[in-house]
Amino acid sequence: MDIVQSFYDDMAASYDKLFLDWQAATREQAQLLDALFAKCGYDRSARILDCACGIGTQAIGLAELGFPVTASDISEGELAQARERAKERGLAADGGDIRFVRADFRSLEAQIPDVFDIVIAMDNALPHMLTPEDLEKAVRSITGRVRPGGIFAASIRDYDSLLESKPAYSPPYIHKTRRGQRVSFQTWDWAGENYRLTQYIIDDEESLQTGKFVCEYRAIRRKELTDLLLAGGCSEVVWKFPEETGFYQPIVTAKRAR
Repeated sequence: MDIVQSFYDDMAASYDKLFLDWQAATREQAQLLDALFAKCGYDRSARILDCACGIGTQAIGLAELGFPVTASDISEGELAQARERAKERGLAADGGDIRFVRADFRSLEAQIPDVFDIVIAMDNALPHMLTPEDLEKAVRSITGRVRPGGIFAASIRDYDSLLESKPAYSPPYIHKTRRGQRVSFQTWDWAGENYRLTQYIIDDEESLQTGKFVCEYRAIRRKELTDLLLAGGCSEVVWKFPEETGFYQPIVTAKRAR
């Protein structure tokens, strides 16, 4: 089991603690993505693949809006959480409103032979590819699931800016709740363009609980990803920033050539 899979398996039950209200976040992010897709010419009949779905933060909200969604992830722990959360929200899983599949987005065709109108990989998923070769493999696999004329959308951190300072940590999130508070923050240990991220979650509500989860990332500049998307058969690669979309990270969209 690689470090990415173990990171998300270990954090699956705690991932929602990164949000003040995870359910509200799913609805808000779905609305933002729905608006983005509409500007690209898609209504809610568009078939979507979320190829890095995690616990369902985007996939569940989009399914609730009526999009037909397939959701995949490398982490069985996070997929189990996503299935349960979809069920709690009244969604019919695995053949109904949303379908879950375990798949590595470097080799999606092995588990998901279909092509889709829209494929998404949100929440800084692509920078888990620690070498240019792995990133190229992932981009080719993902864009291969986009039908001709369809779009790929991904969000990543603004690494063009972060690489200038290589911060040692991220500012903490402090969420006040009716039962106390939750605090989450990350430390970043850099080695060139790669860094080891340690995620801390401190839950001080009914009783004090702490979590520590370790993973690795590579800071991907926008030009590198843009060039790979163009080389992979996409066109009209466009970067949109939070002030335009309302989403918390920059989003790239790329149209698959017909």
